[in-house]
Amino acid sequence: MGYEWLAAALNALRDVEPFEVMEVLSAQRRMPLAAQSAGVRFLTVSGRTASGRPLIVAVRLPGGLEQQIIGAREMTPPELARFEAWEATS
Repeated sequence: MGYEWLAAALNALRDVEPFEVMEVLSAQRRMPLAAQSAGVRFLTVSGRTASGRPLIVAVRLPGGLEQQIIGAREMTPPELARFEAWEATS
């Protein structure tokens, strides 16, 4: 399954590099969760970059085998706590 960038998402990245997003999406350990916002269903993928930075990447499946990257950001403290608890048990 491949990934493509939504152009607006790539342009909207702040303090996150595109290569970091790809590191999270290709990480061996990542935590996917179904999400919905404004009626749009998507998947959040929590994971760490190669340097250990915790990020959340949002992707949607527009159809076929491609996934579209629609956003990425650093985890909030509560999200990081939940992710670290998941890491400790998985």
